[in-house]
Amino acid sequence: MTAYAPYAVTAHNRGPRVHPESGPRWRDEFQRDRDRIIHCSAFRRLEYKTQVFVNHEGDMFRTRLTHSLEVAQIGRSIARALGLNEDLTEAIALAHDLGHTPFGHAGQTALNACMQDFGGFEHNLQSLRVVELLESRYPDFPGLNLLFDTREGILKHCSVINARRLGDLGRRFLEGGQASLEAQIANVADEIAYNHHDMDDGLRAGLLDLERLRGHPLHAEVEREVLQRWPRLDAKRLRHTVIRGMLNHFVSDVIGSTLAAITGFGIASLEDVRRERRPLLRFTPEVHAAHLELKRILRHELYEHPKVMEMAARSQTIVRDLFEIYMNDGAELPEGPVFTSPEAQARAVSDYIAGMTDRFAMAEHARYRGHSAPE
Repeated sequence: MTAYAPYAVTAHNRGPRVHPESGPRWRDEFQRDRDRIIHCSAFRRLEYKTQVFVNHEGDMFRTRLTHSLEVAQIGRSIARALGLNEDLTEAIALAHDLGHTPFGHAGQTALNACMQDFGGFEHNLQSLRVVELLESRYPDFPGLNLLFDTREGILKHCSVINARRLGDLGRRFLEGGQASLEAQIANVADEIAYNHHDMDDGLRAGLLDLERLRGHPLHAEVEREVLQRWPRLDAKRLRHTVIRGMLNHFVSDVIGSTLAAITGFGIASLEDVRRERRPLLRFTPEVHAAHLELKRILRHELYEHPKVMEMAARSQTIVRDLFEIYMNDGAELPEGPVFTSPEAQARAVSDYIAGMTDRFAMAEHARYRGHSAPE
């Protein structure tokens, strides 16, 4: 039996499911959540949802699926080092992007704009909506009926208005306090993962300037250490080794800094974790500054690159056009539902569009507009 730290989420202090179920026979409740997420249709669709580069641009770039797997791997490593619940951490990591739109953040921005008169759209809340309502697999309840602790981890941030309607799940956003350390790990692992794999993808695509990255202090330090050990390393393996070394540096730092915070704040239980006003998962100040600088470089050099911006603009046009089409003719939605209000129709339309893969959205847009998909 796994020995957990006293502040971990365990079978003895976990929250309930919305709909009571008998316990699993050969696995625990946290493994059940992870398995339900892996087997759900929204998880499979992540394979064809973009991270930065649109899916049809090449099969070597990250997708939401590979991103989620990388977040889960980093999360499990951190959880193990801290004596926390690895299965819960993995479940949260695998589910955190289930509600993401096609075309990454560009798609989310466009769909949120379309939904401004109907409550807006935010992929974090949509992920929760997927696991609580939209997945339809079980005879006794809607959604996946996940544990409170898994759903809590999926909900990384939340407005006051939405928090009020979420009951216990939204309480921490109204009263202060934090989610479990397992949830905090998934959040930090998400940031570490996308920084490093976007750096890798950007370099591979030729959109990210290696010399600009070499201006980052940590990149320069790690590259220097790598070349001292392997002076004849070819460019490809040098890139991978440096990125892996940087990732390891950030992960090692967050483990050490978090352990120091847990000790310094006298954290001895899950309740202590939840009462804290600030997250316990943290970098040291120096490494946090390096983390922010890396994000800044990626924003200016990659996310705002003209090619990426051009594809983002075309992607947003697809999302806006599809929203208009389905709002003008609800019969175009699967099963042609009857809506009780414009708000209900808009939410159904946003659910449908958010669930699309990149290539399905492009194909549907081409079908309705009578032209080929973006190239």
